[in-house]
Amino acid sequence: MRGGATTLTFTALLCLEGNVLSPDLTPALRAQKVLPKPSIRADPGTMVAQGSPVTIWCQGSLLVDVYRLHKESGSGSWQAQAPQGSRNKAGFHFGSLSSSDAGQYQCAYRSRNRWSGWSDPLPLVVTGVYRAPSLSAQPRPVVAAGGSVSLTCSSQYAAGTLHLLKEGGADPPRHQTSRNYGSQGREEAVFPVGPVTSSHGGTYRCYDAPSDVPYLWSRPSGPLHLQVTGLSRAPSLSAQPGSLVLPGDNLTLRCGSEAGFGSFALTKDERLSPPRRLEGQQSPDFPLGRVSRAHGGRYRCYSGHNVSHAWSAPSAPLDILIAGMHRKPSLSARPGASVPQGENVTLQCRSEVRSDTFHLSKEGSLAPPQHLRLQDTAPPVRANFTLRAVTSAHGGTYRCYSSQSATPHLLSLPSDPLELLVSGQRPWAHPPLVSSPRGPSPRGSTREGLAEPAAPKERADRPWLSWEPWVPVPAPPPPDVSGAPGLAWYLSVLIGVSVTFVLLLLVLLFLRHRGQDRHRKSGLWGGLEADSRLPAAAAASVLEDRGRQKSSSPAADAPEESLYCKRKGGAAATPEAPQDVTYAQLDHSIKQGATAPSNQQPGERPAEPSVYATLALY
Repeated sequence: MRGGATTLTFTALLCLEGNVLSPDLTPALRAQKVLPKPSIRADPGTMVAQGSPVTIWCQGSLLVDVYRLHKESGSGSWQAQAPQGSRNKAGFHFGSLSSSDAGQYQCAYRSRNRWSGWSDPLPLVVTGVYRAPSLSAQPRPVVAAGGSVSLTCSSQYAAGTLHLLKEGGADPPRHQTSRNYGSQGREEAVFPVGPVTSSHGGTYRCYDAPSDVPYLWSRPSGPLHLQVTGLSRAPSLSAQPGSLVLPGDNLTLRCGSEAGFGSFALTKDERLSPPRRLEGQQSPDFPLGRVSRAHGGRYRCYSGHNVSHAWSAPSAPLDILIAGMHRKPSLSARPGASVPQGENVTLQCRSEVRSDTFHLSKEGSLAPPQHLRLQDTAPPVRANFTLRAVTSAHGGTYRCYSSQSATPHLLSLPSDPLELLVSGQRPWAHPPLVSSPRGPSPRGSTREGLAEPAAPKERADRPWLSWEPWVPVPAPPPPDVSGAPGLAWYLSVLIGVSVTFVLLLLVLLFLRHRGQDRHRKSGLWGGLEADSRLPAAAAASVLEDRGRQKSSSPAADAPEESLYCKRKGGAAATPEAPQDVTYAQLDHSIKQGATAPSNQQPGERPAEPSVYATLALY
């Protein structure tokens, strides 16, 4: 070292011996019986910025008398006595490093008049002498585990050496002689890295050094954070209120992952943004504020632990589409908005302005809109979206948008809504509003006097929890309350069969009842047919005789039968009067009981039962 340029101090009040070692002392040391060589190190390190302090430590045995520090090329050597309290090591402190202090150092010690060998050389690099180079990564500083990346250090100085270092790494710096690339005279060195593992992640810097002064380095380049992805499962990325928004809406992106992750990063257009550390939160939110044109683009998110360079696999890409940038297109259905189940329908989006990309969205669906790219962009432009073999799930409200490939995330105003009705059931005259297993209508509107309910503010992940309005069209089918196609038709058939069965049963009961009445009447009136044709007086006489016979000789233990007949209205019919038809109303009763012992003598004819009838003649 140059005399007076650097102040040396020693630990534990070491006394500085001002005599510089003579050049012929080194051969004398070699001639003696050499002791084990000491160790040498620098604190805080071997790379020190210009003007910063550093301490070089030399450590030997316990019985050291003197330590010596030597700089190569004979530019300086210093000797110091070992401190009494700590004789096994000594520290040489440099208060402020300059470019002349850069170089390679060795140390030795003396014990009982014998010298040790020289330590291993210690390079002391002074940085900050020249302008900083630049450091970049190709293809990008975010690389999947198992992949590869190239780190390129570029300098404006020629004929030098470029050095690549990783902060906090145990590996020594990597060196490479610069080579000229291009006409601008910039020197570049490419450092390949891979196959990448989690240990490669971290912060890198590069330095430039002229070939003639290898221990004088430039200022460090800007930090390059190499981040390794794919070290854990991918999170999910969602948008509130949705991926299709209007200018002025409040947009929030939510990154959800498994428990245990405290760091989250959001990328747009494949560039990794600085991660946000949200300790203890599993699904952090990234509020983007009110939507403008700049928010349109493709987003991904990553989750990680507290190590900033180790990340999960990326989430699925989320495209944020900004609507309302151009004139709205029109949307129509071919052959019509009402289509039977199993048939095909084509939704045609027509734009009157130059467009090459069209988007079809269904209200209430969380799925991203369908995209269709066209080659012919001359207006009017038509894009056909074909829905094949439609089912009830295809029914709903559709809108379309147009955009240009130069700005794919800036869409036009939405077209007027198109209600697609999937028929296939028997229509009702007045269909009600029914719940549907599809998504909600995002904005309330009025159609034919029916006000649609406004959509809920939160878009649910389960579409069956949302509402979709019924489309009032001529002769619509009945609502499919079960969600299964054709169930109403089977229900109608079942009802028809049931009604037919009930009617047939009623007819059979009626015929059976009528037959019983006829049989009863024929059995009771068979014996009176002849009597009914007699004159009234004769009929009464016959009935009277039969009554006397029954009362005079009742049979033992036999049921008593009585038939009463009485003529109502009018005088007795004369022989000259026309023969009228006689109707009789009978009160037929049976009495069962014990009878008194009969006084009938042997040989007498038993009495016949009496029958009384009341006849009503009209």
